[in-house]
Amino acid sequence: MKPHPSADSTRQAILVEALSNPACYPHPADPVVKLETHISHIFLAGDYAYKIKKALNLGFLDFTSLRQRKTYCTEEVRLNRRLAPRLYLDCIPISGSAENPILEGEPATAIEYAVKMRRFPQEALLDRCLTQGILESRHMDALAGQLAEFHGSIAHADAATPFGTPDSVQQPVLENFIQCRALLTDPVDLRKLTELERWSVATHERLVPLLTTRKAGGCIRECHGDLHLGNMLLQEDRIVIFDCIEFNDAFRWIDTMSDLGFLLMDLHHRGATGMAWRLLNGYLECTGDYTGLAVLPYYQVYRAMVRAKIAAIRLNQTGLDAQQHAAIQQECRAYLELALRFTQGPSPFLLITHGVSGSGKSYLSARLLEVLGAIRIRSDVERKRLFGLPPLATSDSTLNRGIYTAAASARTYERLQFLAGLIIDAGYPVLVDATFLEPQWRHAFRTFAEKRAVPFVLLACNASPETLRVRVAERRARGDDAAEADVAVLERQLRNYGPLDSEEAALNSGNGNIGVLHNAILERVRGWRPRSAG
Repeated sequence: MKPHPSADSTRQAILVEALSNPACYPHPADPVVKLETHISHIFLAGDYAYKIKKALNLGFLDFTSLRQRKTYCTEEVRLNRRLAPRLYLDCIPISGSAENPILEGEPATAIEYAVKMRRFPQEALLDRCLTQGILESRHMDALAGQLAEFHGSIAHADAATPFGTPDSVQQPVLENFIQCRALLTDPVDLRKLTELERWSVATHERLVPLLTTRKAGGCIRECHGDLHLGNMLLQEDRIVIFDCIEFNDAFRWIDTMSDLGFLLMDLHHRGATGMAWRLLNGYLECTGDYTGLAVLPYYQVYRAMVRAKIAAIRLNQTGLDAQQHAAIQQECRAYLELALRFTQGPSPFLLITHGVSGSGKSYLSARLLEVLGAIRIRSDVERKRLFGLPPLATSDSTLNRGIYTAAASARTYERLQFLAGLIIDAGYPVLVDATFLEPQWRHAFRTFAEKRAVPFVLLACNASPETLRVRVAERRARGDDAAEADVAVLERQLRNYGPLDSEEAALNSGNGNIGVLHNAILERVRGWRPRSAG
């Protein structure tokens, strides 16, 4: 027997029908386009969109009372104005009657509340832009900076709250497996589920000290919570993020790496792996949160499992024809396979660049990280970070002064080696983008790789002096890169530039063909043997 609908849900059904009439709106609205999610009714009316929360209780959210719906509409506006202030206009009362509603009526006689937003074309959603081939690497670079700034500015969870503790992090992870096991029947799917559950339990146990440290260090913040391409749009060539979670604090007060991990998982799922690596690297470059790499695979597996669970729920719904059932089953299995790939990851190796300013080190490494699935660390960025400067800041330092003394350079290389260790320990290949003109630092990094038993590759980048001078001058004029070297610095490098030792066996960048370089690097990695092994 079905439960009787509540008075609020019955009134809402009448109201939804009335709001489909353009005459209800105090502005031109013909035609009204109605959309529906599992928790909202949305009306696209003229230049605006109105979102009403359904009067329901799903356990993880409760919109059953008018007071609750007002509270969460207000929260939705507050939270989303952090990232989309021009999109979210207000929480408005709807007065009158369900049959004849008055939008933005008297609050004292409100029968419902709605979030009022500026309307945007559905084709602008990022998942559609990706399918259409509109998204570019530069969008990922800008998005990385936007997310880094957002995560850096939002509130931290108080130490006394349960958010972000190891137990609270593990609970939804384990619940996913319990819920999925009740929904899946295929033995192959169930074996994958068991493998993922074992990995998640073991990984969580290993990560408990780091999760505790990240909670204490302020990494649990009031994040977006639902960060995927369907909740972003491309507007005036800029990405606007919207529709963060307002209805459940535990879904929003999370580790910043969990927030980012959802978006990275979504990009990987959609086949945009290069963009995922580009975004991750840009975010790390801005935040310096390289310790977060150790928890990222755990969160990515969790996010993929959430999607697999949702697909499994849909798979068990009635009324599906054979084609629909097959498509949803394929989607569920795709998420399970993606989760398994996150448990394996790429094999670590250490690649360092060699070359004077303007030789193409940063240009090549930025493209190589996308195809290699690697993390890049740049001397120009980390040098500034050591002195409390953001990547694009101007240090006003001259040669042998400020942040460019011999002592500062030594600190920078030591910092790069420390970060390389963090990245390798987290299971990722690392590209170190620095000049490495001094043999002592090249040898130090090779020895470092051998001690950690990971392959070592030295990539030599070259260009003619004329080309180098043009590149450095143009880069300085643009002011859009962390590098501060000018032509005077380049000339000094060229005067003091020494050839590589023949035993260093450097891989030459050649004409910069990324496909050729990619294959050559992988061949070096596969064939690598430590010097002690002959």
